[in-house]
Amino acid sequence: MTLSIRRVRPGEAGVVLSLVRELAEYEKLLHEVEATESMIADALFAQHPRLFCDIAEWNGEVAGFAIWFINFSTFSGRSGIYLEDLFVRQAARGKGIGKALLSHLARECVANNWSRLQWSVLDWNAPSIAFYKSLGAVMMDEWTVCKVGGTALHALAKGKY
Repeated sequence: MTLSIRRVRPGEAGVVLSLVRELAEYEKLLHEVEATESMIADALFAQHPRLFCDIAEWNGEVAGFAIWFINFSTFSGRSGIYLEDLFVRQAARGKGIGKALLSHLARECVANNWSRLQWSVLDWNAPSIAFYKSLGAVMMDEWTVCKVGGTALHALAKGKY
């Protein structure tokens, strides 16, 4: 049994989208997925990509992924990683794949002298919360995530609040 982690390759946007859809289904948010294979490919493989994806393979089969981008902390004065999505397929869970993906991203931060690895977790996802805490993650309960999208985003862009 072998685990390998590698950067996504051109031509694999369909695999990434499939994993995104599996994650969304697990989170009961499949109805919110608007992304297409072309949109994913454009984001990952642009001349100066702003989105990155690492694929975990178990015995040569795609088992999960981590999608992330570089953020910046004005407090630390350094960049970091914001983990947008972390997902391991049901059949591959319990093999240390999620931990390996997070360790991989932590090494990326350390190698680049970045200050942090950060992500969000749904408050109902007790197994993931327990897993993250076991790795030393701190739940930032004093922070609330804000989002403006859809018609509200367009109204805000027009100065109509």
